[in-house]
Amino acid sequence: MLVHLAIRDLVIVRELTLDFVPGMTALTGETGAGKSILIDALGLTLGDKASPSLIRTGCERAEVSSEFDLSDCPDALAWLREHDLDEETQCQLRRVLVREGRSRAYVNGRPIPQSQLRQLGELLLDIHGQHAHQSLTRPAAQRDLLDAYAGNAELRQAVALAHQALQAAREEYRSLREASTDRHNRIDYLTFQVDELEPVTPLAANLASLEAEHARLAHAERLQQEASEIALALVDTESDIGSQLGRLQRQLVELAELDPELAPLGELLESAAIQVDETGQALRHYRDGLEIDPARLQALDEQLGRLHELARKHRVEVPELPALMARFREELDTLADAGQQLGQLRARVAELEADYAKAADRLSRARRRAAKRLSQVVTEQLQALNMQGGCFEVACEADPDSPARHGIDRVGFLVTANPGQPLAPLAEAASGGELSRISLAVQVATADCGNIPTLIFDEVDVGIGGAVAEIVGRLLRSLGERRQILCVTHLPQVAAQAHHHLQVHKQARKAQTETRIESLDPEQRVQEIARMLGGVEITPQTLAHAREMLPAE
Repeated sequence: MLVHLAIRDLVIVRELTLDFVPGMTALTGETGAGKSILIDALGLTLGDKASPSLIRTGCERAEVSSEFDLSDCPDALAWLREHDLDEETQCQLRRVLVREGRSRAYVNGRPIPQSQLRQLGELLLDIHGQHAHQSLTRPAAQRDLLDAYAGNAELRQAVALAHQALQAAREEYRSLREASTDRHNRIDYLTFQVDELEPVTPLAANLASLEAEHARLAHAERLQQEASEIALALVDTESDIGSQLGRLQRQLVELAELDPELAPLGELLESAAIQVDETGQALRHYRDGLEIDPARLQALDEQLGRLHELARKHRVEVPELPALMARFREELDTLADAGQQLGQLRARVAELEADYAKAADRLSRARRRAAKRLSQVVTEQLQALNMQGGCFEVACEADPDSPARHGIDRVGFLVTANPGQPLAPLAEAASGGELSRISLAVQVATADCGNIPTLIFDEVDVGIGGAVAEIVGRLLRSLGERRQILCVTHLPQVAAQAHHHLQVHKQARKAQTETRIESLDPEQRVQEIARMLGGVEITPQTLAHAREMLPAE
């Protein structure tokens, strides 16, 4: 609910702060005192269009902020969480108007676009009167209110889930069908790529081995020649390294007989001579087994060239070619099965269409039953609100060709304020005062259903008086037991029913006019009700009448 409003330099308000409480609050004052400024200020914080003309004369900027307690408004809390703007259960809206430039909007201190501010505002407060926040004139709000009145939450959830599943299946079917349009061309392309890659895939997997063999064959003559030279130096001549090591080792053995400390050195030379001999033998074996094979070298050249050519073509590295071919083959298999999948999806869509139609039909029948009850209740309320002959009807027409997540029904509130006149949409058929009374009748009939915690009725008493005005006041008071109600009124019968009372008055200060709003205590309320009762002079009888009108607390 609304808990605080602060206004600075807006129209004729220099500075004003107001605290609000639960229940019904009446806002009264002389004509032209500035009661509409409060409504305009709240509208600005809820996303209404701003104009520099609203800035107080002589000032460069105006600022309005409102604060709401969201303990009783889960929809607004969910919206704030969705947009990462939540701060526990408090919500502060601020609007800054500048004479040169665009207005700025803030939620909990963070800037947001005006469009988002309007979305949030529609969840927090509803203004019934000749203002933009009249939610009952919007088809979506009418449908939601009918569903709340009917208790259709589970049926709507079932329809929404069925619609979501149907839309997902239709999208999958559409995508697969569009893909199948070029399926044959794609299959031909993939088949060619797989045929091209398949022979070289084993080669790509053994790239390191192929490159090693290619390097060996490419340098076979040098390897043979130099292997022979090394073997010759090691073991194949009388003066080779092996023979020299053997002579030196035998010499050390003889010296070790003279000094045993040389024995280990002799063993080392003996080991070195053995390793030199083994190396020489291995080199001879390697040289004899090495072949010069130009045909094999040419084949390797062609294979490696093909691998690198395909890698460049597909913009991958050679070792990635096997994985690429696997992806091509997988897509080829998927496309080959596309015809079967299309048939399965087509059947699935038909099944889900039937499920949605059943769920939507159940919701539609529940809506039509509730529409009859709500039409009758609101029509009865209209008669009590001095709209004799007025008629209210909730139209609920099914349109199976236009399925949506909220069902197949077009819901509309139709009304005629005068006997003999045709029913017309609520937004078109009523004047400002009539619209406020119709809204009041609807709100009373659906008092336990609405989700918006704060309602403002702007001059709901236009064109009524006497006993009807008292009925309006009692209805508003009754609503105030469930919601927070703010009522702008000129009638003492309505104001007297309020739980709380705010008075608007103008005062001149330093050649400027300012609007002020103050909360009235019980005795001040008596004085204000007496003023509203009229007369040049407030007499003791007028005061006594005013006291009688105020309900006992």
